Amino acid sequence: MTRRRSTIAPAVFYPAGGLILLFVLLAFFATDTVKEVMNTLQAKTINGFGWYYVVIVAAFMIFAIWMGVSRFGEITLGPDDEPADFRLPVWFAMLFATGMGIGLVYYGVAEPLSHFESPKPGVTGDAPALAQAAMGQTYVHWGFHAWGIYVVIGLALAYAIHRKGRPASIRWALEPLLGQERVKGRLGDVIDVLAIFGTVFGVATSLGLGVQQVAAGLDYLEVADATLALQMGLIAAITAVAAISVASGLERGIKWLSNGNMVLAGLLVLAVLIMGSTLFVAREWVQSIGYYLQNVMFMTFDTLAFQGDDGLAWESGWTIFYWGWWMSWAPFVGLFIARISRGRTVREFVLGTLLVPMLVTTVWFSVFGGSAIHQERNDPGSMLAPDPETGEMVVNTDTAMFQLFESLPGGGAWMAVVAIVLVVVFFVTSSDSGSFVVDMLANGGDPNPPLWSRLFWAILEGGVAAALLYAGGLSALQTAAILTALPFSVVMIGSAISVWKALDAEYRQITRAERRLRRRELTEHVTEHVTDHVTENFAEISQQSRTNGTRRSRWRRSTSG
Repeated sequence: MTRRRSTIAPAVFYPAGGLILLFVLLAFFATDTVKEVMNTLQAKTINGFGWYYVVIVAAFMIFAIWMGVSRFGEITLGPDDEPADFRLPVWFAMLFATGMGIGLVYYGVAEPLSHFESPKPGVTGDAPALAQAAMGQTYVHWGFHAWGIYVVIGLALAYAIHRKGRPASIRWALEPLLGQERVKGRLGDVIDVLAIFGTVFGVATSLGLGVQQVAAGLDYLEVADATLALQMGLIAAITAVAAISVASGLERGIKWLSNGNMVLAGLLVLAVLIMGSTLFVAREWVQSIGYYLQNVMFMTFDTLAFQGDDGLAWESGWTIFYWGWWMSWAPFVGLFIARISRGRTVREFVLGTLLVPMLVTTVWFSVFGGSAIHQERNDPGSMLAPDPETGEMVVNTDTAMFQLFESLPGGGAWMAVVAIVLVVVFFVTSSDSGSFVVDMLANGGDPNPPLWSRLFWAILEGGVAAALLYAGGLSALQTAAILTALPFSVVMIGSAISVWKALDAEYRQITRAERRLRRRELTEHVTEHVTDHVTENFAEISQQSRTNGTRRSRWRRSTSG
């Protein structure tokens, strides 16, 4: 029996794994120091680079839309004569599934309600105006901007993997810019290490948010108190389930979990929609999309520059956190949508990736967030909870969804149980997929990395989540997302330049080939036309000559006779 040759890339696996493991140990054994360092780094990053995050994410969104409508749109992400791997409805369904996650469950009620109760600095008006602004701001955070980020890295990877036959590794997305030798060398190793950092901390952020909500749900059901010890125990339990899913393989593990979770999510949305104010939600969804499209440019570039420290604090807790979180997730989501998009054109890839998840998220937030705002307006205080420190009535992001369930006729405990199961399974699938992506990067793009290393990354993701919660809770989770995104944003800029260079070069080649083909066809047509013309004229001349010859012969015979 031959042993499987190790595919681990030592210059990627050991630095990434070692540094992340070191962070986990420091967070548990030097908690105060880690917390102080993270707070300092967050403050300096927000103060110095907050504007940069706003500009770069806006640029990614504009770049993604431009690529979809540009002259490159008809280029296929794969061989020209090969059909797409998945039929269009199946591909749409997979993109739909990608648009779902722990974040939607955690923030589905809490974010629109928070923006309504504690408006963004500078946003004023009566209750309807504040409600509308809250929904529009939520759409900005979860809409085209997020998926524009994923398009940039996903398109670059899809082109490299399917069109050029490169390994499934982030470094190869930058080959047109850096060249093959640099990509294969140390610089390529650094790129993959940054991608691993982003993915691990992005998945850990999601796990941390999910665990906080599960703990709050168990407290709501009076099963257990939502303490830090409970959160740590939940992380250990969920990570163990994720490890079992990893060990069972993609077909038996993540496939069935993903399908089951989509069914649960769909049932939960329908339940809230039917049991709540159905007509109001439908009208609010349409209206909020119009508000979003009308105001998206202003909200995109609004850095709250004239709002002072309050504006900076709001930006760091909301917009900048989201932009960092999405960039942290970009290697994971980008590689996933790249893998399922073989055979799609650039235009199909961009439009599908932007529009399908956008549709999912807007419906989700309109159903949950819109229903929560509607409930709070009709029964003030019903969606609020006392702040543990000040006693002031505020939106509790951990319990807001369960409060909404309780307000629905026939809702309550059973919906809370479904939501808890939903969050747990979302993390298991995210951890399974995330560890698979990370392991591919750590194995040089090998699509079948060894099981032990996938288990290593799944456990490490749980360790990072536990360390972040232990070192500061939600604030630490947000800080980690913001910090890990900063270096990877440089990789994303390089990916955008690279895919533009590659597509532009290929388009020029296609254009030159088409011109040569047209010239050849024109030459053949003219040659054929001239040949036919000459042949016909020659035949006419020959016939005329023979006719004239016959006439002369007859004339000679008649004169001689």
